[in-house]
Amino acid sequence: MASNLSRRKFLIYGSAGLGTSILLKACTTPPSTTDNTSPTTSGSPAASGSPSGSPVASGDAIKVGILHSLSGTMAISEKSVVDAEQLAIEEINAAGGVLGKQIVAVVEDGASSAPTFAEKAKKLIDQDKVATVFGCWTSLSRKAVLPVFEGKKHMLWYPVQYEGQECSNNVFYTGAAPNQQIEPAVDWLLANKGKEFFLVGSDYVFPKTANTIIKAQLAAKGGKVVGEDYIPLGNTEVNPIITKIKAALPNGGVIFNTLNGDSNVAFFKQLQGAGITPDKYPIMSVSVAEEEVKAIGPEYLKGHYAAWNYFQTVDTPANKTFVENFKKKYGADRVTNDPMEAAYIMVYLWKQAVEKAKTTELEAVRKAAIGQTFDAPEGKVTMDSNHHISKFVRIGEVEENGLFKVVYASKDAVKPVPWNQYVAETKGYACDWSDAKKGGKYKV
Repeated sequence: MASNLSRRKFLIYGSAGLGTSILLKACTTPPSTTDNTSPTTSGSPAASGSPSGSPVASGDAIKVGILHSLSGTMAISEKSVVDAEQLAIEEINAAGGVLGKQIVAVVEDGASSAPTFAEKAKKLIDQDKVATVFGCWTSLSRKAVLPVFEGKKHMLWYPVQYEGQECSNNVFYTGAAPNQQIEPAVDWLLANKGKEFFLVGSDYVFPKTANTIIKAQLAAKGGKVVGEDYIPLGNTEVNPIITKIKAALPNGGVIFNTLNGDSNVAFFKQLQGAGITPDKYPIMSVSVAEEEVKAIGPEYLKGHYAAWNYFQTVDTPANKTFVENFKKKYGADRVTNDPMEAAYIMVYLWKQAVEKAKTTELEAVRKAAIGQTFDAPEGKVTMDSNHHISKFVRIGEVEENGLFKVVYASKDAVKPVPWNQYVAETKGYACDWSDAKKGGKYKV
C-alpha cells in the first residue's frame, strides 16, 4: 500500500476542464493555514498506556486538528473537504460551541505526501495537543498516519469512502465501506444493465481491492467478468483498454470503472470517440462525483452512472440547508459532493460525542461516539460499534447540467461491514469496539 498512489488523485488528473493553471495554483498553495487563536495549555503526554497528549479544552476554546492536503496534487480535492469541516465548525460555534467552548481548528497541510501526513499528525497530537483530528483523503495518507494515531492512542475521523478491510479503534470512518457503495452498485447493474462486466482500473490498491470484491460478488450472483485491465495511475494511454473492451463486449455490456486521474479524462473522451456510448456500454464509477464531472465535462459523462451515499441533488431538508449554507459561505458556483458531506457529518458526530461524554478526554469520547445519530444531508446516520456509520446507498445518473439524477436509493441506511464477506480471507469476520473481547477483528 505504501508504494501505491491513491485513486483520489483523480480529482487532480481529472481536471482537464479546469486546466493546468488550476492544478498549478493548487500546487502552489501556501503549505499550511491555521485558524488556531490560542496556544495549547495541556500537559505533557500521558504515561505509557495512556493517550499521548491530553486533549485540550483550555479557556474558552477546544482545539481540533484538520489535516488535509492544502498543497500538492491532492489540494484540489481536499480543500473542499476542509471547507465542509470549517462550515460545520462555524455552525457549531455560532450555536454556542461544545461544552460552552468555541472550537478552534489547527489546520495543517499534508502536502499530498504520506510522510508529511505522518509528521503533521504527530505535530497536532504532541505539540498542539488537539482534542481530535479530522483528516486524510487517500488510503495512502490514512495508512501513513494510522500508526501515529494507534501508537499514541489518539483519534482520527476519516471522511472518504474506501476499500474496507480495516477497523481501527483509533479511527472513526464516515465514508462508505464497500458494502455501502461497491457491492450495491454491482447488484443494481446485475438487475438493470447486464451480467457481463469489464473491470477497468488504475494500478494500485483501491481498484485492485475493489475488483477482488466485485469478482467474488459476481461469481456468487451469476455475473461474469469478461475482461479486467489496469493502467498506471495518471496514464492517458487508454486506447489499448478500449480495444480490449470492444473485443470482449462486441455487443455491449457493463463497464465497472475504478480508473483515476488523467486516465479518466482520456477514458471518457476516447470512449465517446470510439462510439462506446451509455446505451450499450453503461459505465459505473465509484470515484466520480460532482466536482469530477464538472472538471471533465458533463457532455462526456451524461448517461453514465456513479455510486455514492450522497449527491447534491438528494432531496432532504437537511441537504437543502447544507447546500444553501455551503454556497452562501463559499460561492453559488460551488458544488457539494459525497466526501464533503461525510466530512461535515463527522465534525457534528464528534461534537455530540463530546457533549455526551461531558469531556474531551479521548477514551470517554471514543465510547460516547458509538451510537451517535445525526440528521445528515444524506439522511439519518448512526455510528456503529465498528466505528463506521450506517449510510444510505444511492446510484446516480449524470445529467446534462453535471449533477446526478438519483435512479436508486436504499430505503434505509445500510449498516457498515468493514471486513468483506465476499472475500474468502475476511468472510465471517467482524469488528466491535464496544466489546473488549471482540475488538477490531473477530470471528462471528
